[in-house]
Amino acid sequence: MTMIKQNDFIESVAAAFQFISYYHPKDYIQALGKAHELEESPAAKDAMAQILLNSRMCAMDQRPICQDTGIANLFLDVGMSVQWDASMSVQEMCDEGVRQAYKHPDNVLRASIVSDPLGARKNTGDNTPAVVYTRIVPGNTVSVHVAAKGGGSENKSNFAMLNPSDSLVDWVLKTVPSMGAGWCPPGILGIGVGGTAEMAMQLAKESLMQHIDIQELKNRGPQNRAEELRLELYKKVNALGIGAQGLGGLTTVLDVKINHMPTHAASLPVAMIPNCAATRHAHFVLDGTGPSFIEPPKLEDWPDITWAPDAQTKHVNLDTVTKEDVQAWQSGDRLLLSGHMLTGRDAAHKRIADMFAKGESLPDGVNFKGRFIYYVGPVDPVEGEVVGPAGPTTATRMDKFTEMMLDKTNLLGMIGKAERGPAGIEAIKKHKATYLMAVGGAAYLVSKAIKGSKVIAFEDLGMEAIREFYVEDMPVTVAVDSKGESVHKIGPALWQSKIAGIPIVAE
Repeated sequence: MTMIKQNDFIESVAAAFQFISYYHPKDYIQALGKAHELEESPAAKDAMAQILLNSRMCAMDQRPICQDTGIANLFLDVGMSVQWDASMSVQEMCDEGVRQAYKHPDNVLRASIVSDPLGARKNTGDNTPAVVYTRIVPGNTVSVHVAAKGGGSENKSNFAMLNPSDSLVDWVLKTVPSMGAGWCPPGILGIGVGGTAEMAMQLAKESLMQHIDIQELKNRGPQNRAEELRLELYKKVNALGIGAQGLGGLTTVLDVKINHMPTHAASLPVAMIPNCAATRHAHFVLDGTGPSFIEPPKLEDWPDITWAPDAQTKHVNLDTVTKEDVQAWQSGDRLLLSGHMLTGRDAAHKRIADMFAKGESLPDGVNFKGRFIYYVGPVDPVEGEVVGPAGPTTATRMDKFTEMMLDKTNLLGMIGKAERGPAGIEAIKKHKATYLMAVGGAAYLVSKAIKGSKVIAFEDLGMEAIREFYVEDMPVTVAVDSKGESVHKIGPALWQSKIAGIPIVAE
């Protein structure tokens, strides 16, 4: 009988979550590197280069790939012959491992979990509780898959109870465009089919832990219906032209995974969950001989890619930029920002809205007139850093506040991730403002452009406080210009048309 000690389990969980915070899976890096090599869209190729460079920097410095260090998921297969030398429950041990990982002083990870989700939504401070799935299986080991799932991709999860005669392919092709780019493609689509509603979701999430092997599958050919569907969906989803970061291009997904199980004769439960450019998961096994540690990849596993702005990139001084300057920018323009900007995301916008509704003034030092706001919740800095990884959050969540912010604060523009929705675009067009997009999945690279950071309001909101950043040469793209033209509409439409006449990555 195998004896698993409490401290061995906790230490292994903590080490695994630290590991996946700064190491991409090798298969993801290799697949993204190949997609970058084949990409023909300059905007998508630039975005992929930033993601790959960011990934290598994080591996070298052991700092988070993304500022959203995710909700902790653990999938446990516990052998029936295992005995625990533990006073904690399995959930408590998982939580303690997550707690130690996220509060590690050498690599602080952002705590994003809030309790009382329908009320105060107070941050738990240590990213617990974890989401734990446990199966009791034959054997004398404990097999653990860990994953850190960012909110941007988790929010794009979809479920449908289809009729047995309905087409899975049609549902996926209808649903993927509605997800926008907030899930930070290119990534992986995990699909769960069968069981019950909740089991389909679990099947989809578990499928994302599997090895990226779509090219191997294509070369050997499908051997069952699920593999036929994987190949069909891989080709047809990429043919949508959504591309890296939704900018339009050849590669939207690097793989499509399908897990399935028997279901009721009257049902076809289908779930789809994407993994983003910050794909983070790992596997270890405890056999009673002590803690388990995962072997790190080698730096030569990363493609030798550099990134630099092209000759057409415009330098912008945020401290002197005018409304006339902003109105001269066009959708798709690439900029390098230098100067001061303010930050703020969901909680800060809600508080500002409440203050305006009560007729209150904004706190001292908070003046948005003629300035830009960056939608970000950064990781805490470690020694020698101005700020931790500080990539953008999904901008559509701020759409309902955009009219208020532009009307009442005289903002010039906003910086975030992915597309804007109709309400956001309409407000931007009405006020002749702009929306700039930074690359999701390049958080550590972005943080290197931030040379100064200080909290100026709402300190109690933690990572959601309003900060003032001083940046030098922060790379962004004009995603919505003052006329309301959106690169996230123009780019995919262009590349969907082009792909119809040229070979795509799958071929």
